[in-house]
Amino acid sequence: MLITLTLNPAVDVSMTVDRLIPEHKLHCSQPHYDAGGGGINVAKAVRRLGGDVTALYTAGGSNGLTLNNLLKAADVPYEVIGITDATRECFVLTETLTNQQFRFGTPGPTLNATEAAACLARIETLPPPIDYLVVSGSLPPGLPTNFYAQIAHIAKTRNWRLVLDTAGEPLRAALAEGVFMIKPNLGELARLVGTDRLETDQITAAAMTLIQQQQCEVVVVSLGPRGAMLVTADGPDYVQAPPVQKVSTVGAGDSLVGGMVYALSRGESYADAIRLGVACGTAATMNPGTELFHLADVQRLLTWIDQPHQQPVPAVA
Repeated sequence: MLITLTLNPAVDVSMTVDRLIPEHKLHCSQPHYDAGGGGINVAKAVRRLGGDVTALYTAGGSNGLTLNNLLKAADVPYEVIGITDATRECFVLTETLTNQQFRFGTPGPTLNATEAAACLARIETLPPPIDYLVVSGSLPPGLPTNFYAQIAHIAKTRNWRLVLDTAGEPLRAALAEGVFMIKPNLGELARLVGTDRLETDQITAAAMTLIQQQQCEVVVVSLGPRGAMLVTADGPDYVQAPPVQKVSTVGAGDSLVGGMVYALSRGESYADAIRLGVACGTAATMNPGTELFHLADVQRLLTWIDQPHQQPVPAVA
């Protein structure tokens, strides 16, 4: 059983405009709507790979209904924890003349104490067996910094593998409780080990610090267009990202997590999991707006990863 949890989901709205000009009326393309938020994107990625997953998330208002319908259209099984305030909208605007992308995120609805308790109660009553619980995204207003740590405690008592993709103090608090896997970028990893900056050759030692302190078992460090490095107690495994024409980076990190968790849930090795994760994350950057990857692209990129890198990535047939 694979469950994703998104406490601060969004209806993602993506558009294009020729050029951003201050104080001018700008004519944008027709908006495209996607169900968004870290855990929801992970669930969508797992489904695109053919996996079984349930997306658990908070939702309220008319945007919450829109979110439900978008997931239904994407063939993603879901369960809603109802809240009073409306689900947020987030916007992605791409300037076509420069291919620059502008992201506009909103804080999200404030969860009250009753709604927070309902979220924890639902986690506590999830029926077994659960192999992986993927908790991804920011905390909405109203939840305490240690909320993910409380979820980590529940997961530990039930022997679930908790994959946590967040940042800042909520991540630090959860690590004090202990989780299975995290996915920081280089800057986030540096802050977790108490330094301002890390070079690439320092990644393994920094990740090992967290592992040896039993804060997590697996650290996956996202390196953007350079790929990703997975570190366990057995050592590091680096996978170079295939060179592709970047269109949008929205959802690339979630696609990486989705590919990895899908592979691990099927009993595949860490080496195979990071390869699939990098292929999924890279493939997501090839599509516009908030769209994730296409399976055909993932398969082509996996072929490139498995071969010597003297050849360019093959074009779509």
